[in-house]
Amino acid sequence: MWDCAAGTGNLLAGLTNKSNIWASTLDKADVDVMKDRIKNGANLLAGHVFQFDFLNDGFSKLPKGLREIIEDEEKRKKLVIYINPPYAEADSRKGEGRLKVAISTIHEKYSEKMGYSKRELSVHFLTRIYCEIPDCILANFSKLKNLQTPRFSDFRKFFQPKLERVFLVPADTFDNVKGSFPIGFHIWDTKILKAFKQVRASVYDENGNYAGKKKIVSYDNVKFINDWVKTFRKIQSDSIATIIGVGSDFQNQRLVRFGEPYMEVPADNHHWQISKDNLIESCIYYTVRKILPVTWLNDRDQFLWPNNGWETDKEFQNDCFAYTLFSNNMQSENVINHWIPFTEKEVNAKEKFASNFMTNYMAGKIKVENMSLFDGQAGNKKLVFSEEAQTVFNAGRKLWKFYHEQPYINVNASLYDIREHFQGRNDKGRMNAKSSDIRYSQLLFDLRTSLSELAKKIQPKIYDYGFLIG
Repeated sequence: MWDCAAGTGNLLAGLTNKSNIWASTLDKADVDVMKDRIKNGANLLAGHVFQFDFLNDGFSKLPKGLREIIEDEEKRKKLVIYINPPYAEADSRKGEGRLKVAISTIHEKYSEKMGYSKRELSVHFLTRIYCEIPDCILANFSKLKNLQTPRFSDFRKFFQPKLERVFLVPADTFDNVKGSFPIGFHIWDTKILKAFKQVRASVYDENGNYAGKKKIVSYDNVKFINDWVKTFRKIQSDSIATIIGVGSDFQNQRLVRFGEPYMEVPADNHHWQISKDNLIESCIYYTVRKILPVTWLNDRDQFLWPNNGWETDKEFQNDCFAYTLFSNNMQSENVINHWIPFTEKEVNAKEKFASNFMTNYMAGKIKVENMSLFDGQAGNKKLVFSEEAQTVFNAGRKLWKFYHEQPYINVNASLYDIREHFQGRNDKGRMNAKSSDIRYSQLLFDLRTSLSELAKKIQPKIYDYGFLIG
């Protein structure tokens, strides 16, 4: 067994046959620590602990016993390379960047094979082992990028040992690792060629308790939700908001948001204008991306191009519409707020709203020009809402009505503006989490409770219609 990224040898604790264990690391200081540990009883042989730059040094520098194993075809079949390689990624897309992360002999030699994944240091370790130590067993801890990330598809085309087993644990259970994402322990048999497609991984929580199974798929040869967006992104009618989508996975959820119409957005972000002609689809997109919480386990899961089931499910469409109305981050400062979900009469408004777009749309008074995207969505038909969605509207109406009872208000306020009015901002300019107004706090709680119930109703259909793989 060889740990070629051993650090101070922590991964080898618990192994018993020290004559079969080798440990190497880049830094001499770490080698010295391991040898000091041997003097204090660590179950390792001093001659099997050595300094070695796995990404640059030739195998001629290895201890004689380990070198003989690597050079012998039969002995290699008994070799287990057991590593927790460093997690570091280059800054630039060319694979050259931070702290010379991707600058090595292995990077230079196998750059074309690794593709975009050459930015990831752990991939360099996997690549050298796979290419230069054939027929061994590879057991490694790593993020799930090499299994799932779309940009690592080129790597998966050439790295095709059979994945025998994998289990997942939270990243922050490792020393000096921050972030909420899964780290997997993978066991690969490099003697068997089998392209990775999917696996059901065992999951363990931060206390080591078994927490069930998690399906992991490669996402190769599939289309993503941001590809689906392209079918309705181009519009001719006036914009009522800009929507920013960014990447197609859960880790980008916080970046999915609304902005003012025709807002300038970086070109590499997925974004488009919402209008009467793509409002329903945009609400579906927003709801699907925002309605499920991000967890350490789903961090890398990708949202996909849906099947056609949603097209005739009017209740699902209108549920998503209702959810978006009462959960978006639109603000009315410097722009006309087209997202007011009520008429002036419903909330006893002091003045006429600048826009009645949303209530007119719901009443079927606005004609939708693009009829080709899904069957039966006609803008001259009144939207019919489910019981759960009606509960949301009822809770929202009480909140809006209470706001309009207050002095010195913005008659065109959005939900964000209403929250800001009652909650205020702190010294850092951020909205306070709570308000001292008891009535407001109760009304907001009621709205969020009803939204939560609506979310529970919508969530299973996200899987039914293929936006996510269950």
